[in-house]
Amino acid sequence: MAAIGRFQKGEEIFYAKVVDGELFRLRGDVFGSPSFDRKATPRKGVKTLVPVVPTKIIAVGINYLDHAREMKRELPQEPLIWFKATTSLLPDGGKIEIPFREHRTDFEAELAIVIGRKIRNVSPTQASRYIFGYTAAQDISDRTIQKAESQWARCKSFDTFTPLGPYVETKIDPNELNIQQFQNGLLRQNSNTKQLIFKPAEIVSFISTNMTLLPGDVILTGTPSGVGPIQSGDKLEVRIQGLSPLVNTVK
Repeated sequence: MAAIGRFQKGEEIFYAKVVDGELFRLRGDVFGSPSFDRKATPRKGVKTLVPVVPTKIIAVGINYLDHAREMKRELPQEPLIWFKATTSLLPDGGKIEIPFREHRTDFEAELAIVIGRKIRNVSPTQASRYIFGYTAAQDISDRTIQKAESQWARCKSFDTFTPLGPYVETKIDPNELNIQQFQNGLLRQNSNTKQLIFKPAEIVSFISTNMTLLPGDVILTGTPSGVGPIQSGDKLEVRIQGLSPLVNTVK
């Protein structure tokens, strides 16, 4: 497998492998040993959905060296995690909705981990075996609420606040990827995953010692420096080396 997406045509929802823009339907369990149609499915009338349906979304904060310096924060001794509501998910091409116009609301480009197997209490060296793949994400954040509260779940869990996708790349090394955020065509964030304080395998291992992770669960690995506010009419694009770009607009 390589790039795997989740799609809808009419009432039917299906997974497919994406090769040069063409869709080859998946047969069987996407997290098992699936097969694929040899004939491509026509894309006419096909809608791209979020690539997986997680039981939980877990976010990691202050996990890029450059972002920690930007925020004037001490480096964490272990991953700082919180939950985001699964109802905050938004597919590629969807519109981000700002609930409070008077609040500052920011973009945050992130690399997301997708879990492929049930996992509990494993070491970092074992953790990579349980990762299905990686995709692009935004961790949209209401900064006004974030500054007013000690917990971050509410400020990051409004509907549409977790754009994700468009596809999961199953064959990629996540440890040295360029990650960029464009806002209306202007480069706002520009870093590399080698700046991560805790690498994907370390994050998965740490979380697995605290809770069971299930196939399809999503972990956002943190954002680099350069976060900034969004407003209605903006076009946001996350570009991560080796992944298809994630593009969303704001209303």
